[in-house]
Amino acid sequence: MTASLDISELHWMLDIIQSIDVGVVVLDRDYQVQAWNSFMENHSGRTASQVSQQSLFELFPEIDRSWFTHKVETAVMLGTRAFTIWEQRPYLMRFKSYHPITGLADVMYQNVTILPLRTVSNSSDHVCLIIYDVTNAAVNRLQLETANTQLRSLAIHDGLTGLLNRRHWESCLEHEFARHTRYNNPASLVLFDIDHFKRLNDSYGHRAGDEVIRQVAEVTRQMARETDLAGRYGGEEFVVLLPDTDLVGASQFAERLRGRIAQLVIDHEGTSLSCTVSIGIACIHAETTGYNRLIEEADQALYQAKSTGRNRITLSDAGHRTGQ
Repeated sequence: MTASLDISELHWMLDIIQSIDVGVVVLDRDYQVQAWNSFMENHSGRTASQVSQQSLFELFPEIDRSWFTHKVETAVMLGTRAFTIWEQRPYLMRFKSYHPITGLADVMYQNVTILPLRTVSNSSDHVCLIIYDVTNAAVNRLQLETANTQLRSLAIHDGLTGLLNRRHWESCLEHEFARHTRYNNPASLVLFDIDHFKRLNDSYGHRAGDEVIRQVAEVTRQMARETDLAGRYGGEEFVVLLPDTDLVGASQFAERLRGRIAQLVIDHEGTSLSCTVSIGIACIHAETTGYNRLIEEADQALYQAKSTGRNRITLSDAGHRTGQ
């Protein structure tokens, strides 16, 4: 009676293992397959009879053998379960993803439990792998992370140009001014706008104006160093914060920028457009009372560049007075 009950229980257990929606693989200590449930058959395309007594590493060469064997042998030695999660390794075995609703993953993301199987003599001569399909959870997490990254980017970048928006670069300027106050490092602000931009808009339309703004922004991005902070002040006005740069270095940068923009030929709907910029430059100096004051000095220099003919650079008088 007891024997028949044991056989009945075993039959139920095998039936459950075949029907559950997780992969179940049993390996011997040579990593040869001893058991292979229907989940594994469906996703690998190999039947249990085809993989029986086959090396797991030959069946799935994508498995990092040294990493996996270390993981398994540690679990066997300690007699405890071990786990792998998709955040660390997306999958153990490369299976195609069958999630037509999302369609955002080519492979099945997997969590894996490694379970040493003990005999009645308490020795571990087999290991069970339980493989969970966590593709939906992984895709949702990745989508959320991507959305958060995009939101962070949108929060600090201007939508039209991709340069830093005014709020963020002013925050960076405030930080740079605090750094100057503490360490006395030089820093310069280059403020410029596109000459006669209203005339260009009126003649060719706002779409043409937007394209000119984008092209000027792209040149600015290309010419700025990695440590420089290029932003859009508003409308057709731009700024570049140059840390660790005095007026001489800033004027050299500004002149190169002015020259490159003057050489731009912008193709818009078959029409070739060009533009120039006027540039004002200010450098933090002993009398600079705050970062807003630096903006005002650069703005005054810009106004002077525009009023004396445009397509030129002008240095702030405040900088000259203090020998910057």
